[in-house]
Amino acid sequence: MRKRELFITGLVIGIFGVVLVVFGNPGNMGFCLSCFVRDIAGALRLHTNVGTSYMRPEVLGLALGAFLVAVLRGEFKSTSGSSPFLRFLLGFCVMVGSLTFLGCPVRAILRLSAGDLNALVGIVGLVCGIAVGSAFINAGFSLGRAKEDMRLSGLGFPFVIIVLLALVLFAPTLLNSGAAHAPLWLSLVAGLCVGALAFKTRFCSIGAFRDVILIRDNGLLMGIIGLFCGAFVLNLATGNFHLGFAGQPVAHTEQLWNFIGLFVVGLSSTLLGGCPLRQIVLASGGNADSAVTVLGLIVGAAFCHNYGFAASASGVPFQGKVMAVIALCFALLVAGTVTYIKRREYGNS
Repeated sequence: MRKRELFITGLVIGIFGVVLVVFGNPGNMGFCLSCFVRDIAGALRLHTNVGTSYMRPEVLGLALGAFLVAVLRGEFKSTSGSSPFLRFLLGFCVMVGSLTFLGCPVRAILRLSAGDLNALVGIVGLVCGIAVGSAFINAGFSLGRAKEDMRLSGLGFPFVIIVLLALVLFAPTLLNSGAAHAPLWLSLVAGLCVGALAFKTRFCSIGAFRDVILIRDNGLLMGIIGLFCGAFVLNLATGNFHLGFAGQPVAHTEQLWNFIGLFVVGLSSTLLGGCPLRQIVLASGGNADSAVTVLGLIVGAAFCHNYGFAASASGVPFQGKVMAVIALCFALLVAGTVTYIKRREYGNS
């Protein structure tokens, strides 16, 4: 039953990922949480790139859908206190890696389903990063256990989402027309559906590979399979499948940096316990630490665009390559240092 629900969740994400492109979202970017968070940072004027500034209804709907299901199922629970600042910095690293590759893990699957072979290189890097992160977890890495907190703390993130959604609906100047986008209603419905399903099934693109590596459980992997299948079939049906490396929409062919970009995402997200989509869903369910992680994603996006670190279809700028290496080294430093500390604590106990 669980595998079937995960497959259906992935299928829905894949279908919406193509439908949203058909109706106006950028090519192969029908559902990309890193790209959407970056666009929200622009809409909030945290960076000034008009082409990537839009208060994405998909993210607002995702968070609202997850929040509503959490409340209706009695699973909303306010928690915090699990190394929030380290989570902020690792969230920052996830965004650096995403903007080096040009997409989150979900978009990597969507790109591959449309024939973009650059995404295949990135996915290999993603899995390698997850494998390294899993090795640290096996060795004792942990950011600590979150503790139950006052209810108001967990409600902070959903409250912000509801305020932003109200502004989008009643103050449409936040909807920057410079960014390609699907109709508001379609984007919002897509987000609501994905958020509700993702909360119920615990869908996570990072957890899918991590569980296979750590505990030989392929349950979450069914979500990834469903995502690919839904998007692949619909890409073929709509004529959006183009096999190759060159000429892919919103993608570059610098393969080393495609690999490194998603390696950073895989490693950092494994240490965090979930992909960007999962972090938004968790934050919507009351996890204040995940809300801090999302804040790290937003600040990382603003930083990369304000200082020219983000890649583009023409490639990765030199300063972007330097920043990706710094993010990689930082994630490894955190993983190694925390693991060492935890092993010493265990040895002394």
